[in-house]
Amino acid sequence: MSKTVADGLWEMLVSAGVRRCYGIVGDALNPVVDAMRRNGQVDFVHVRNEEFGAFAAVAEAKLTGQPVAVCGTAGPGVAHLINGMVDALKEEVPVIVLAGDTETALMDSETVEELNPYRFFASAAVYVGRLVNPGQLRTVVTSAVTAAVTRGGPAVVALPGDIAAARAPKDRYEIRLPRPVSAPAGAEDLTAMAEMINEAGTVAVFGGQGCAGAHAEVTALAGKLGAPVGYSLKGKQFLEHDNANAVGMTGLLGYGGCHHALQHADVLLMLGTDFPFSDFLPHGDTRVIQVDRNPQRLGRRVPVDLAVTGDVRATAAALLPLVAPKSDGGFLARCVEETERFHRRMRHYAEKGPRIRPIRPEYLATVLSDLADEDALFFADTGTPVIWAARHIRYGPERRLFGSFSWASMATASPGAFGAQLAFPGRQTIALCGDGGFTMLALGDLLTEVQRRLPVVHIVLNNSGLDFVKIEQQEAGFVPFGTDFANPDFAAVAEALGAKGIRVEDPADVADGLAAALSHTGGPVVVDVLVDPYALAVPAHVPAATAAGFTLSAARQVLAGRLDDVIDTAAHNAHLI
Repeated sequence: MSKTVADGLWEMLVSAGVRRCYGIVGDALNPVVDAMRRNGQVDFVHVRNEEFGAFAAVAEAKLTGQPVAVCGTAGPGVAHLINGMVDALKEEVPVIVLAGDTETALMDSETVEELNPYRFFASAAVYVGRLVNPGQLRTVVTSAVTAAVTRGGPAVVALPGDIAAARAPKDRYEIRLPRPVSAPAGAEDLTAMAEMINEAGTVAVFGGQGCAGAHAEVTALAGKLGAPVGYSLKGKQFLEHDNANAVGMTGLLGYGGCHHALQHADVLLMLGTDFPFSDFLPHGDTRVIQVDRNPQRLGRRVPVDLAVTGDVRATAAALLPLVAPKSDGGFLARCVEETERFHRRMRHYAEKGPRIRPIRPEYLATVLSDLADEDALFFADTGTPVIWAARHIRYGPERRLFGSFSWASMATASPGAFGAQLAFPGRQTIALCGDGGFTMLALGDLLTEVQRRLPVVHIVLNNSGLDFVKIEQQEAGFVPFGTDFANPDFAAVAEALGAKGIRVEDPADVADGLAAALSHTGGPVVVDVLVDPYALAVPAHVPAATAAGFTLSAARQVLAGRLDDVIDTAAHNAHLI
């Protein structure tokens, strides 16, 4: 049998490191999927929803650094991929999108399922190529994979069925990808950084995702400078552990002395962070040095005094011998003490959790943190699960936290944990699911997890509402509306679908329920936890506008006849307010 275009496609993808493809088979994709079957080196994961598969691919690509494929048939199939593609774009991970396309003879005729890939994918991909001639195969696929890996993001290969089934030209169908370069800042920038830091009385560090792999270098630099180290949500897992200078986070998820450190340091050293909430960054006399490997990020969140392009780890290591040590002078001590004081206050609901009903999410997350393996992978749905994952779960050299933290899509925890379990068989992959996200996307593909017998652990925070949206409405001064819904017994639903279900209503049962879930093997488990719907998370620094919004919302709720809700919210959070 002669080699088809689809055969050549898979040979190239395999040579580039693709080992898995998530998707749903459809007519336009049939030649592509059949060639994948013949190739035999790619695991095809038949999901129930292409969007679930796309989010799973994002998590796998993020955690492994290897390109992962997703596929959808022409029109509606590829349309389901778009949300996960934007997430991949924001996370800068290599996802190869194989998009079924209209047969070439019918293109531009408004036939059934026709979709122009260039227009549709323009805002969600780093590259879009359309194979309309077999002679394009090597060039288009090489361009797509190279763009996905080197630029970071999804790349699209739109492939009509007739072209996929056509004979491939004789060629060498393989891809050799360039090795990544991790270079420090240039000598002039390093000198300028050192001069600014040495002239300053106090220095603070604020790190993000770009600090991955740079824990030793950043903490050594901070230690020499007596600098408090704050971090974004993405940077927490790389900078908080084993760090005497750690002072928490800023923003509405914030805690500890981070806000004070950022606002009152003479020099702020921003390392590998594109923190989007500019109101929490300094806009006064603090001088800002920002270091990032991507120069497009420099200075776009806050005005900077020095914009530096370079890898964080390499730059911190090169900068260390150039700076003079600084004595504490009380600045670091104050920020650390503020952090410890905030932790003591947050521990109230965690320590007293076994005696507080309904179940406090702080207690749930704390117990989960204590019981989970030290190399567990945590995935948090956008919403209040992110708050509890950020504040009450410990991360370390091997523990990781991942979610849709830049795109902020709902319902990514379950597919993320699923993709991670495929990539790291047997490692604990834990999805902290909001009940809204779980019903939106996870339930259908719980069947896929059952079929694969994957031990994905789902912790569903069941409060019968979109709790984070409710908080946002209160911050804006609105009366909460449109956020409540009725839930089933998720444990019973899970059992009906072939998974293990555990229902936890009594706080005394939290530890046993989580322990049973984490030790379960042979398939997924769903822990349905009825948590306090009135639980709030008060940040270390509350902006005036946010405080005013809550006050206005409370007044409007009283006027709307909802005084009981206001009283319950205050009563359930008395130790935080």
